[in-house]
Amino acid sequence: MNQRLQKEVLQNFEFLPKNSMVRLPTVMALYGLSKSTILREIKKGNLPSPIKLTARTSAWKVDEIRKNLAQKFRDGE
Repeated sequence: MNQRLQKEVLQNFEFLPKNSMVRLPTVMALYGLSKSTILREIKKGNLPSPIKLTARTSAWKVDEIRKNLAQKFRDGE
């Protein structure tokens, strides 16, 4: 995903429909974490798991990411 599109997705994340999907670069930007840390946190159960779209493509449901971010905000992490 090019940087301009990535920035636009981040700016409009709250307006995306619940059933939208986002890819790893967006998740990394939303949480401020690296790819390896994202994967580690998924294994620990701290982040939602992605859905495999193809053999080489995974994406996260926007609604699950929103819920997880809201929970982290409530918990003060």
